[in-house]
Amino acid sequence: MKPAAFDYHAPATAEEAIALITELGDDAKFIAGGQSLMPMLNLRLAVFEHLVDLRRVETLRGIDVRDDSVWIGAGTTHSTVGRSEQVRDAVPLLSRATPLIGHFQIRNRGTIGGSIAHADGAGEYPAVALTLDAEIETLSPRGVRTIPASQFFTGMWSTDLAEDELITGIVFPVAPPRSGFAIEEFTRRSGDFAVAGALVALTLADDSTIERCAITTFGLGPTATRATAVEETLTGRGAAEHDPETVGRDVLDTVESISEDLHGPVEYRKRVGTAMVARAFKRAVEEATHG
Repeated sequence: MKPAAFDYHAPATAEEAIALITELGDDAKFIAGGQSLMPMLNLRLAVFEHLVDLRRVETLRGIDVRDDSVWIGAGTTHSTVGRSEQVRDAVPLLSRATPLIGHFQIRNRGTIGGSIAHADGAGEYPAVALTLDAEIETLSPRGVRTIPASQFFTGMWSTDLAEDELITGIVFPVAPPRSGFAIEEFTRRSGDFAVAGALVALTLADDSTIERCAITTFGLGPTATRATAVEETLTGRGAAEHDPETVGRDVLDTVESISEDLHGPVEYRKRVGTAMVARAFKRAVEEATHG
């Protein structure tokens, strides 16, 4: 199928894009790489009279390493993120998640801002942002806003973004010393969305106790989910004290909504999710401990 007819707009600046979306109202939609939006338009799952293309807005692209953070422009493609040595050194979890996104054609056109805005519960980038306590920078007629990732994702394909608000960049903290990161996901085929996935980010104190711990599951329900209760029990104790399999079971016991679909029943997906958390936790601890 092909999308319903629409008018095409290609502003040169973020301010022009905001002005257009404000003027056109609910009948308009931003489009970046189009890897999520275009299939929905082709299947007539969504219909808009106007598309505002962001590809000419140069200020939405780029990677800037600051003192303790890395800013990535919303229009930066997955492949650019994946190739960046700066990202690999400063935000290793983001770098490791990138090759798991779809296929190379998708990574060449898809953008990090588009992925964050789409807020797919099985998407890698939303889960990474949640795990690393990233901040999402936006622009609207009301000015600039910064939204913590923990408050940004509100439900299935839904976010805290207003209709006239544009993501301009995502800010990730630089990985501190003695940190370990891991992402594990199970898919039916390479490039498919995950049946279940898990990310772990932890940092050890000088005495080898866990100073910070973040565990996120994705692909199991409408949104990625942080296991905050389990994180609290792990923090302050020695990393080697925790059995990865037990951590996996404890985390999946906190996931309130696991979807049953063509990938398998709830119990199956829970078992797979448990295994993904256990593997990711073990790898993250090994990296934090041994480098």
